[in-house]
Amino acid sequence: MGYRRGCLADLLGDFVVYRGLSPQDPRLPGLLELREELDLGEGLPRKGGTAYARVVVRLLREAQRLRGAELSRVVYVGDTRHNDGRTVASLGELVPVRGFIAAETGEAPIAEVEGPTMYANRWGLIGRFREWLEKEDFPLEAGTAVVVDLDKTAFGARGRNSGPVDAARVAAAERVAESVLGEGFDREKFRRAYHELNTPRYHPFTGDNQDLVVFAALVTASGAYPLARLGEEVSTGKTQSFQEFLIACRKLPRGLVELHREVQEALTRGDPTPFNVFRRLEYEETLARMDFLPDVVPATEVLAAEIVLTAEVWEFAEEAKERGALLFGLTDKPDEASLPPPGSGAPPLHRARMKVLGPP
Repeated sequence: MGYRRGCLADLLGDFVVYRGLSPQDPRLPGLLELREELDLGEGLPRKGGTAYARVVVRLLREAQRLRGAELSRVVYVGDTRHNDGRTVASLGELVPVRGFIAAETGEAPIAEVEGPTMYANRWGLIGRFREWLEKEDFPLEAGTAVVVDLDKTAFGARGRNSGPVDAARVAAAERVAESVLGEGFDREKFRRAYHELNTPRYHPFTGDNQDLVVFAALVTASGAYPLARLGEEVSTGKTQSFQEFLIACRKLPRGLVELHREVQEALTRGDPTPFNVFRRLEYEETLARMDFLPDVVPATEVLAAEIVLTAEVWEFAEEAKERGALLFGLTDKPDEASLPPPGSGAPPLHRARMKVLGPP
């Protein structure tokens, strides 16, 4: 058995933007350059918002200019109805767009079109999306930008191969917890807190932000703020925001005091990635789960343990590139969890080698 391998840069080059909206290709303008031009104000535009869409379209137009083409339409491939669905809608206010959003489930294969987006429960149904584009007279050609979400789409396909992506995040969180809590670290207690706080019930409280989920898990697992108390306060509306939670935190263990200050200051200045130590470890754990198993390991085991490139998305992108379309990688994954520390010699995630693998 032999697996095909590649890295996203084989198709995308450095036309990649992580959460910080600083393109990896230095020829493209970054957020700092675009703030005044687009009148963006302060704060970091977030995926799904109008400001985010304006930045993305501006970057796509510049990338097209570098290729000697104009931007006529956008094809977007992602994995979540909420963030990616909102991103398709916001892009559609600025340029013609069609989206494909998938997540593998055990139900019978189904693809449904809602407005400009096809939602599917199999990544393999991207072939049906290709047929739909043809019927819609939405060609993959020089004027088309194909925007591919990275995390749990281009690699770690949601529902099929997303387990290793989540495992990397949990491993990083546990490393932080062990370092901060020391002898007071209870792995099972921390895991219970993390998995509870990572559920949709707490999304209004955490904003589904992993930095905040991990910090809250640290606090509750330390015993300084019992999980049962936090759960009740979130359910009753007594605690509605993470800032309220931070203010209410008292008598924290020594290792959490400095982290508490850093998180509070970062949120006050509008930084959505306030827990850099955790995110740096997430990068290490993510990279460690890419292409480490030998070719003799069966596909089912590879999908369960390794982060791989999604074969169907890879092949769709290959076809689009052959037809002349622009390929562009976009993700809300933080820069700190995606890029190596300066001087380390390690690759950014879009240049990391992975196996290309479809369903087993």
